[in-house]
Amino acid sequence: MSMPEKSVPECPFLPLAPSYLNRDDEFFMKLAYNNALKAWKLGEVPVGAVIEFEGAVIAQAHNMVESSKDPTAHAEILAITQAANKLGDWRLAGATLYVTKEPCPMCAGACIMSRLKRVVFGTPDPKMGFLGGAAKIHDIATLNHHLEVSEPVLSSECTSMLRAFFSLKRSISSDKTI
Repeated sequence: MSMPEKSVPECPFLPLAPSYLNRDDEFFMKLAYNNALKAWKLGEVPVGAVIEFEGAVIAQAHNMVESSKDPTAHAEILAITQAANKLGDWRLAGATLYVTKEPCPMCAGACIMSRLKRVVFGTPDPKMGFLGGAAKIHDIATLNHHLEVSEPVLSSECTSMLRAFFSLKRSISSDKTI
């Protein structure tokens, strides 16, 4: 059964230019943001992720749920899989995930299970975020691994992108019903 074509709203955002001289949280989040733009252009929810280990990018991904028809193809899951393959180990101890939106329950669980050291996200998600928004899964005392969650980075940029994407998608949908 084929699904009808979905219209992709034109992306009004430009890629950010990270400075390679300062590899801080903002640098890696800009790379994640640019991955989110790639998702937008494919009609995916614009979420991008980057995993850093020892100062180097070991994984980059963006949402691919729509194109792969896979509900688990979130940017975080894809990046964690890439990083594990790159390191040759499922334990990503010492690695940091940068993602443009606070991870959902599935992705927050994958962050814990993969033994990431830290997660930095762009925009909080009060409805489905499980690293502080709707719940704090990483604060459960009985877990055998704990995760550091940093304050949001590039929050206004990441929030603006997501809001614009859904606003434009809604306007395209309402135009088709007229």
